[in-house]
Amino acid sequence: MQRKRYTPGRTGSTARTAVVLTLGLSLGIGLTGCSSGTPADDIAVDAKAGPAAAVAPPGRYRTLFEPCGAVPQATLKDLLPGAAALADAERDKAYRGVAAVTYDTDRRVGCTWKADTPDISHRLVLDIERVVSYDTAVSDDDRAQEVYVRKQLAAGIPLPPTAPPTTAPATAPPATTTPSAPAAPGSPTASGPPPGTPQGTTSPAATTAGATAAGDAADAPSGKPPAGTTAPASGATPSDPSPTGLEPRVLEGLGNVAYLDDALSTVGANGHQRVVSVVFRTSNVIVTVSYREQTTGSAEAPDSMELQEKARNLARLLAERLEE
Repeated sequence: MQRKRYTPGRTGSTARTAVVLTLGLSLGIGLTGCSSGTPADDIAVDAKAGPAAAVAPPGRYRTLFEPCGAVPQATLKDLLPGAAALADAERDKAYRGVAAVTYDTDRRVGCTWKADTPDISHRLVLDIERVVSYDTAVSDDDRAQEVYVRKQLAAGIPLPPTAPPTTAPATAPPATTTPSAPAAPGSPTASGPPPGTPQGTTSPAATTAGATAAGDAADAPSGKPPAGTTAPASGATPSDPSPTGLEPRVLEGLGNVAYLDDALSTVGANGHQRVVSVVFRTSNVIVTVSYREQTTGSAEAPDSMELQEKARNLARLLAERLEE
């Protein structure tokens, strides 16, 4: 009987391990651990995820300044000339102003100043709003621009015109005529005016329709009278339009965008009231300056140029404050 040859180190579990390794290598099977590979499911998920959606940038401003202390006293003395005639306590109160009641002073603040005398009264209102977009695809600045545009359109001030199209509209090809049987004398035809109408003229019906359409377009309500006029509504004074160049309009050089509104109305028998509003947007903050002068027993209306200049100077001052 022939005995099996003894091989050192190949007995028991060691031998079995060697056999497994030999079979694995011969079959091309990797014996690496599961932790070193990437599951097929994970690969499929990563391939479908794609790039992350871009998030719109936040606005420049996160807080707002205190409004009642934002206007220097020297400016208030100019805007409220009647306060100089008040008693010391009343004058100090007029210059101190009254803060608007808001629920979040980081989102909206305001202040009101007023000074009244028997013949004239002045009122200044400041409103500052910080707009926040809760849509990650829309930036705070874009949302603030939407709010600003709604304010401007509500004031009846049209938006600046957009650039004209670069290509001219297509022109319809000339109509071709098809010979047809002659119509009976005196009867209208489908391709020409009634008999007796000179060539190149328009029928009275067409002329009337065009004039009516033009009149309807001119009379269509726009929410604001034409520039340089004041709407003849209840209490209004249509006979005192704003001078040319002082009508409600878009302003340049103030914030990102700005406009000015000017409204005149009558108060009582002989009184007048003029309200000038300057609204501008800087990033995601919208500032509204409203300056009102009211007279009693005076036939003259408050001066438009003076009020506009004072309101614009204050708006520029606040725009500089936002830049600090």
